[in-house]
Amino acid sequence: MDFRVIRVGFIIIGGLLGVQLGAQPMAPPLSPWIWFGIGAVGGTLLAVLEMLMHRVGRVSVRGFSAAVFGLLFGLIMAKLVSDAISLAKLDAGTMSVIRLVVTWAFAYLGMVVALRGRDEFNIVIPYVRLSRQDRGEELFVVDTSAIIDGRITDLCKTRFLEGRLLVPRFVLRELQGIADSTDSMKRQRGRRGLDVLNELRTQGRVEVRIHEEDIPGVAEIDAKLVKLAQLMGAKIVTTDYNLNKVAELQGVAVLNVNELAQALRPVVLPGETLEVRPIKEGKEAHQAVAYLDDGTMVVVEQGRHLIGQTIQGLVTSVLQTSAGRMVFVRPNGQSRQSGGPPHR
Repeated sequence: MDFRVIRVGFIIIGGLLGVQLGAQPMAPPLSPWIWFGIGAVGGTLLAVLEMLMHRVGRVSVRGFSAAVFGLLFGLIMAKLVSDAISLAKLDAGTMSVIRLVVTWAFAYLGMVVALRGRDEFNIVIPYVRLSRQDRGEELFVVDTSAIIDGRITDLCKTRFLEGRLLVPRFVLRELQGIADSTDSMKRQRGRRGLDVLNELRTQGRVEVRIHEEDIPGVAEIDAKLVKLAQLMGAKIVTTDYNLNKVAELQGVAVLNVNELAQALRPVVLPGETLEVRPIKEGKEAHQAVAYLDDGTMVVVEQGRHLIGQTIQGLVTSVLQTSAGRMVFVRPNGQSRQSGGPPHR
């Protein structure tokens, strides 16, 4: 249903309520049409207020829920305090004023306190609480780096990552800013990230949600992600090493795609035989370089003349460096032609 239909209907109902109000014995003797106009004007003012709130964009379901919760809590506290004061046997006039002041004060304080601390209320994020209790699903907050990286789609396809992916609105804004960058490389990365998000939403393996709420009082994107994950009891999916460490220091679980890929690399031990295909010259005069399927660099000793061939090599040593793992192999003399004659 269109919002304009709802607003017009609400204004008409407001006019009818005005007619009903004018029919009361204590109401001034005015024409029913005047009372209808008064009610319609009141409904119009409320509709205009709603449109202004929507245009400003600062009112959300979570904030409204927190305000209602705070108002109810404040009214309950006002009732309890007023009943306690009434034990003093004050006169009716004084007690009426005290009740009015106490109700007004606690209603205000309840709403303000609830709005300021709305991030701490699980009741204001009902879809997370209910779904996690009913379905037992994991909740993951996705970082910009993990979206641009793209391997998260493979994790979802292969069921290594199941549950709900939560993409905060501030992450989506950052991604759109990268996609609109004047730098062609950044623009390409940003557009790739948007394509990854669309693929995640369409493949149907996991549920992807855009989280609209911002984290007030926090400026940095990484700090917002950590705070949001803390509030929702979620894990962070990222490829950012610094974000990984900051989140771990604050007790937030992190799924680092780079660490996962590193852990899943096959173990290669000295004495094993590998089938590799040298593709370029190595650092030393007699060396050639090949790569395994996972990207591990393989240095082929005495293999420069074997570039372009697929060979069987014996692993002589494995070196772990800060840049990654390097495997050294020695051709065992068994080779077969693959892609042209050997280079001499």
